[in-house]
Amino acid sequence: MLNKRRLKVFTWHVHGSYLYYLSQANCDFYIPCDAERNHGYGGKAGPFPFGSNLHEVPVERVKDMDFDVILFQARKHYEEDQYQIFSRKQLDLPKVYLEHDPPREHPTDTKHWVKDRSMTLVHCTNFNRLMWNSNGVPTTVIDHGVVDPRVRYKGTLDRGIVVINNIQSRGRRLGDDLFEYIRRQVPIDLIGMGAKEIGGLGEVPHNKVPEFISHYRFFFNPIRYTSLGLSIIEAMMVGLPIVGFATTELVSVINSGVNGFTSLDPEQIIAQMKMLLESPDLAQSVGANGKEYALKRFSINRFARDWETLLAKVARGERPHLPMKPSMKAHGAQQPYRPQIRPSSV
Repeated sequence: MLNKRRLKVFTWHVHGSYLYYLSQANCDFYIPCDAERNHGYGGKAGPFPFGSNLHEVPVERVKDMDFDVILFQARKHYEEDQYQIFSRKQLDLPKVYLEHDPPREHPTDTKHWVKDRSMTLVHCTNFNRLMWNSNGVPTTVIDHGVVDPRVRYKGTLDRGIVVINNIQSRGRRLGDDLFEYIRRQVPIDLIGMGAKEIGGLGEVPHNKVPEFISHYRFFFNPIRYTSLGLSIIEAMMVGLPIVGFATTELVSVINSGVNGFTSLDPEQIIAQMKMLLESPDLAQSVGANGKEYALKRFSINRFARDWETLLAKVARGERPHLPMKPSMKAHGAQQPYRPQIRPSSV
């Protein structure tokens, strides 16, 4: 009989929402905590309903525990912290590095800091993997997955909503200038850390966001260059139509005019927003298409299964010799996915 013991995976609390979705996998995850609750060492901090398979470990006790795989999610933890918190034996464990972002220094020529070819480098979008120079380290992509919040789209507010933390301090990369320019011409609200400082509404707890944004007519993503934001997928799961710039991984998600709207022209973005404000029925139809797409591509069950499969292979000493095929293959998506419902007025 096969051993059904769940894998013991050590990782860090780097991105709260991603950790919550990752913990839906059928594994036991162990995260360190310290008295200061430093970045990565905050334990179960945050407004997330973490389950019993996520375990806090005082950082000084890490060396005394048994794990099957180490999952890195931040450069400092990989380059420095592992040598401080792990035993010599633990340092020889199978390792995975999850890269959340595209390269910052140069979009195409930046070499990733992981150079150990015994490791597996996991990207959360195909765009990220395409842009990084991965040094010959085996790579794969695990598409995002999010929990369906079971919240119904209302769209009764004649306004758009943006969900970004600290947009002002993060600058042009996150589209602070585009957000400011467009909100002078279209009614748009902002939620997230640092939002109040620039006239936004402030923070909304993660578990309250789906109901909060469900009243808005559309969701706006002003970001120029980043990974595919989980807030976009979470909004699609609610049924909000997405309006955003046609960059990075978003172009593989939005079929403009069908399940959302994209453009590289800010004036066209404004026109698309005004069209949605003038036509609640169009917004409802486009948002429904987006939700249908999100439920198929970003299923939490598929996401959990992908991680379980990868971690089990790594724990057995296997590595991907070729890139894993995109997750949409399971849904017959060698051709671009097309929803059955199409808006009649586009």
